[in-house]
Amino acid sequence: MKLALIGIGQAGGKVVDALVDYERRAKTGFVVDAIAVNSARADLRGLRTVPESRQVLVGLTRVKGHGVGADNELGAEVIAEDVGEVLSMIDDLPVHEIDAFLVVAGLGGGTGSGGAPVIARELKHIYTEPVYGLGILPARDEGGIYTLNAARSFQTFVREVDNLIVFDNDAWRKTGESLEAGYGSLNAELARRLGVLFSAGEGDGSGAVAESVVDASEIINTLGGGGVSTIGYAAVELDRPKRGLLSRLSGGKAEADDGGDSTNRITSLVRRAALGRLTLPCEISGAERGLVVVAGPSDVLSRRGIERARTWLEDETGTMEIRGGDYPIDSNFVAAVVLLSGVYDVPRVKELQAVAIETQRDMLAKRESSAASLDDLVSTGDDRIEPLF
Repeated sequence: MKLALIGIGQAGGKVVDALVDYERRAKTGFVVDAIAVNSARADLRGLRTVPESRQVLVGLTRVKGHGVGADNELGAEVIAEDVGEVLSMIDDLPVHEIDAFLVVAGLGGGTGSGGAPVIARELKHIYTEPVYGLGILPARDEGGIYTLNAARSFQTFVREVDNLIVFDNDAWRKTGESLEAGYGSLNAELARRLGVLFSAGEGDGSGAVAESVVDASEIINTLGGGGVSTIGYAAVELDRPKRGLLSRLSGGKAEADDGGDSTNRITSLVRRAALGRLTLPCEISGAERGLVVVAGPSDVLSRRGIERARTWLEDETGTMEIRGGDYPIDSNFVAAVVLLSGVYDVPRVKELQAVAIETQRDMLAKRESSAASLDDLVSTGDDRIEPLF
């Protein structure tokens, strides 16, 4: 699947950076182009793989390149004011080569939280290609204002995109990690999952051909119903000698592949991917659509295993709309990616909304009381002091 990546804000730019890095190392070519948009000059300087020529600094007249200070209303305003600059850079993209746009943003900050829905709306007005969102939820310990930003952005963003893939930082942060190391590992984890998913069908140059190809249309149809999506992943290293050149080029499957080992390995991996750590923890029963991708050397990819895994996922989700296939690559591991779309039983989102409502009430109360407190502070009672003006 060919994507144009647009990272909005600091977190969005960092995730796009990680995706481009993954794509270059995997040499699969699913990223057609990548753009980073920010109101903070320092955040753009921190990017490693998105070149300066594909970066847009917005809001110069308003915030002077210093960012919007976690004010997502201001973030939406500066993006809307300078949206022409962003769109002019997108116009340079070879849109005829693109299957979809992916707008990436952290939902807790200011620029990405406010600006991502604005960019998504403009893209949908102009282009016929699907526009997907990738939203990163803040961790619980990041503070009430970031939770309020995320709740407001979430309900806006999900309505402006054709589908919103969500990654919950709180479910993945490790205790004791530094911010830099923590977010770096999270971005790499997210890039790996998305990379395997969107690389499916591209091939790795080994000449192996999938028995059941997962191409762009399979992903588009899975995401096409809208709503919220989550991604599961599981992998296992193969305990065998490195394959030789003739074995890699043959693309043939060993006779034992239709036996129990390959079948059981794949069904086990898909179960682990679906029931393990999803990018957005949720109850998978009731998911509207699903997609299974199993990647690995062609001689250990069992079609029977993939079919059994799809049947199991149909039973678990309660939907018959489960697609899937294999993705042959020259590697020493087998990996399974499960995309679940149209998920609604998501306790984390409800918790986020509850904290956001409490934060909003507290902020309004503080503003009302602060005005009265200031009047009381400057009051001199019956002895009036004349102000300067």
